[in-house]
Amino acid sequence: MAPHDTILLKTDIPYLKLHNKGKVREIFEIDDNLLLVATDRISAFDHILPNGIPHKGKVLTLMSEFWFKLTRELTENHLITTSIDEIDKITNEDKDLLRGRSMLVKKVEVIPVECIVRGYLAGSGWKEYKEHGTVCKINLPDNLKESDKLPEPIFTPSTKAESGHDENISFEEAVKITGRKLAEEIRQKSIAIYKKASEYALTKGIIISDTKFEWGKYGDKVILIDEVLTPDSSRFWPQESYSPGKSQPSFDKQFVRDHLEKSGWDKQSSPPSLPEDVIQITSQKYLEAYAKLTGKEISN
Repeated sequence: MAPHDTILLKTDIPYLKLHNKGKVREIFEIDDNLLLVATDRISAFDHILPNGIPHKGKVLTLMSEFWFKLTRELTENHLITTSIDEIDKITNEDKDLLRGRSMLVKKVEVIPVECIVRGYLAGSGWKEYKEHGTVCKINLPDNLKESDKLPEPIFTPSTKAESGHDENISFEEAVKITGRKLAEEIRQKSIAIYKKASEYALTKGIIISDTKFEWGKYGDKVILIDEVLTPDSSRFWPQESYSPGKSQPSFDKQFVRDHLEKSGWDKQSSPPSLPEDVIQITSQKYLEAYAKLTGKEISN
């Protein structure tokens, strides 16, 4: 592995079998479990950007751990431990690099539907509503503004694309993929977790506009997997500046997306490097979200 520094862009653990590699995570096999390593890579518009964001992998890992523990009474999850020192298959040299950014989790059969819950009208939901008055074919009240709070949170699933962009689907289309009983279970559980998390976050001055959950089957149980309620999988807005009728400032990577939109990049060719100020501001947004929600700081 590379020597320890602030930004980790890739891991190399030759003595573990690589199970899968995503835009941000690298997943290794350890016995019957998986080791999820969150790098500091950042993606936008389906491209991995050349720069990493300091502390991002640790924020994703430790924030997921926080939410897994907070929602345990609503659902079981795949987390075994985030303590790298409890995993004896890892060398001491690699433990230093992986500490704070790794989760040992149960290996599950992944349910192939992204479970998105929206409490506010934003992003692709706002675009569809402007055209059709619906979000994922769910009818909504007339005359809603961008960023308005919805009367009730809605479940808007999407396909899990191996590459390229996930596509929004209706609930009935999700039923065709998973069967009705399973689709209804993951809808009910996803909305319940969103509600609990949203109520908690409001006490910390953060609005969770929407978020994405993933579920897996572990034996005969449906359990929460992947990351949960992080700035990569959610829109977090500061409550103090919330004002419907426009897009909101956020604690996620929207700042990076906005920069790229203005940069003139065509979103097809290799993405440009991010300026240092964009990297540092994005890092601060991730760290601030973590500190506000958990009451803790992340150290190097």
